[in-house]
Amino acid sequence: MDVTAETLRGIMIGLGLSAACGFRVFLPPLIAGIAAEFGYLDLAEGFQWLGSTPALIAFGVAATCEILAYYIPWVDNALDAIAGPAAAVAGMILSASMIGELSPLLKWSLALIAGGGAAGLLHTATACLRGGSTLTTGGAGNPLLSTMEAGGAVTVSLLAVLSALWPAIALVLLFFALGVIALAIRKWTAKRPPMSATPSHSP
Repeated sequence: MDVTAETLRGIMIGLGLSAACGFRVFLPPLIAGIAAEFGYLDLAEGFQWLGSTPALIAFGVAATCEILAYYIPWVDNALDAIAGPAAAVAGMILSASMIGELSPLLKWSLALIAGGGAAGLLHTATACLRGGSTLTTGGAGNPLLSTMEAGGAVTVSLLAVLSALWPAIALVLLFFALGVIALAIRKWTAKRPPMSATPSHSP
């Protein structure tokens, strides 16, 4: 089957939106739905509901609750366990919603592997960083990480909608940002004074 430029563009957009789901589950569907509502995105057949008013309201409420919940200490860590499978499913759906010219088998295989895989990979990376931040800072560094994750979800989603070339660039930049955060956490941990050992008392 010939793959047209429009199909490749849809795959790239879907990949970008899917990866954004690894940062926040509901922000990318909300942005994609708004873009579709205003004519910036063409949704594949069967996915027009993403741009419907009820869906946008639901995504908006869910995205707001999700963002706020990640600023609550220890709740953010619990959410990571729940959001992992949800992010993969959201990424798969968004990826499939951007592909309209491939056969159903190829379309859903690509959505599952590329879309779900990208979302799962990014979510795993951020969850590991949050776990490290919780252990080393007692959760004090988690709000900064949560802010960067929300910003990453918005940035990648917008870049994916605006151009088919930007998602790949944005992903590289965000992986670089995650690496910087990981190095900062490791450096902060290395600078912490070691815990003093309890002196033993000889009889």
